Amino acid sequence: MAHSGSDGLITIAGGDVMNAIVDNHEAPMVISSIMKQNCTERGRRIIERGMDIAAGSAICLGDKNYLGNAYMSLPIAITVEGANIMTRSFQVIGQGLTRCHPHMVDLMMALQLPASEEKKGVRIFTQQFHKIVRHGVSNLGYSLSRGVGATVDTKLRSKKAYRNGDKLLEYHEKQLLRLSANFALTADLCFSLGGRLKFEELLMGRLTDAMGAIFLGYATLHHYQRRRGIKGLEAVTEHAMLRLEAEAQDALKAASDNFPGPLGGLASTVMKVGCFPLGNLTRPYRQPSDELTKEVSTLMTTPSEIRDMFEENVYIAPEGAMHQISDLIRALPLCMEADKIATSLRRDKRQPSSHEVDIIARADAVRDALIQVDVFKHATAAEAEPGYVRPALLGTEERLAALNRKRFEEAA
Repeated sequence: MAHSGSDGLITIAGGDVMNAIVDNHEAPMVISSIMKQNCTERGRRIIERGMDIAAGSAICLGDKNYLGNAYMSLPIAITVEGANIMTRSFQVIGQGLTRCHPHMVDLMMALQLPASEEKKGVRIFTQQFHKIVRHGVSNLGYSLSRGVGATVDTKLRSKKAYRNGDKLLEYHEKQLLRLSANFALTADLCFSLGGRLKFEELLMGRLTDAMGAIFLGYATLHHYQRRRGIKGLEAVTEHAMLRLEAEAQDALKAASDNFPGPLGGLASTVMKVGCFPLGNLTRPYRQPSDELTKEVSTLMTTPSEIRDMFEENVYIAPEGAMHQISDLIRALPLCMEADKIATSLRRDKRQPSSHEVDIIARADAVRDALIQVDVFKHATAAEAEPGYVRPALLGTEERLAALNRKRFEEAA
């Protein structure tokens, strides 16, 4: 539940930023690819975890199954407009490496100038090439300095520091700046591959993971800044940010260990020195602690302002209408109250009042109704017809009768 909660927050935060960009009449192809691949993948994980929780009721299609259709439709979102494997392993870095570099587009344009403007093209190419080299050197410097600084901050940080919203923002902004410098250095090293880069799907996939985690990290902090004041949001934001930072770090580490190409060994060494100058000591990001995970799980499974935030865009059917999600949402406060009464009765060793008996009875009735699984007497309408025989069984009795063998009951 905790991982579903932080994945949900990441998806909502990224969606809010993307919607704002589109509302501003912009069409960022790289960001839209990151959002498509990340949100559909995280959505798949959320639904798969939900299937584990819902168990049998999630595989029997019917009115009580609120996950089955979502589970079956997710492959559509994942494969439409290019499958996620193509988006992750080619599209994001294949487009972004040149389009998002501050100098590479101008250098490429200089190569395409006509012969009549050769001198101008040579001048522009030389200028941009020098800028690219300076840009790479500055990225190396930023990566080294921010890497050491971010590591020190992480080692000295208290596990409860996230409860202060200002410190939460300050700390994670520094970590994202460090990871951005690491990614920029890696992107510069990728130019050593030349045209071969488009064939290195494993490298591009790892860089996509790093870039996606960094972008969604900024989106998550932006969401927190806008929605501050929701009780428990600090814990869920911390859980999400720790996961994203660990994802980016692990992706960059895997890229440095497997950098391809004729200059792969040199590029790998430069990348490791620039991104992780002190080895494992400068890879400080870890998955959330069990204590934080339990806190987020509690927020997700009990009445809380976090649950109210997630319910904002969920359709709630009118009272009495058959809608399993609405019934689950309405049942939680009642069931929680009944559990508190039952705990109090056991602790105080007393009998319940008539009001308490009514609450417990209503909660039991709601629970019994919600855990029911759709049951059908017949798989299809044709099976309900008198004398219906399944096609696979047609002629079975005649074939058995024609065999010169005893049946089991005759042998007995």
